[in-house]
Amino acid sequence: MGLTYVDGVARGADGSEQAVRFLVDSGARYSLLPRPVWQSLGLRPSRELTFVLADGATVERGVSECYLMLPQGQAHSPVILGEEGDLALLGVVTLEILGLTLNPFNRTLQPMRMTQA
Repeated sequence: MGLTYVDGVARGADGSEQAVRFLVDSGARYSLLPRPVWQSLGLRPSRELTFVLADGATVERGVSECYLMLPQGQAHSPVILGEEGDLALLGVVTLEILGLTLNPFNRTLQPMRMTQA
C-alpha cells in the first residue's frame, strides 16, 4: 500500500497563509495542522476533543477551523491543532466538504459521486 500526499495552503482568519504537505488519511475523521502551521495562522482552539488513535490510545487535541486550498478545490474545514511531532493530515471530513474521495487503487483524489439523501 502506498501513501498519498497533496500540497495545499491553509489560511487563517487574518488572511495569513501557510503551505502544507498533507498526508491523505482515509482513516482520519478531521484534518490536522502541525503546531508551527496553526500557530503562524493565529488559530485558537474553539473546543477540545478526545481522539482514538489506530493503536487504541486516546489523545486530547484542540480543534479550530480554517480555510484549506488544494489543487482539487477549497473550503472552510474543521482542523485538529497538532502538537510537537504531529504530521499534517487530510481527513475524510475535509474530503467530503470538498466533494472528494481517495481512489484506493491508484491513490489519487477524485470527485465524489454525489447522492441526495
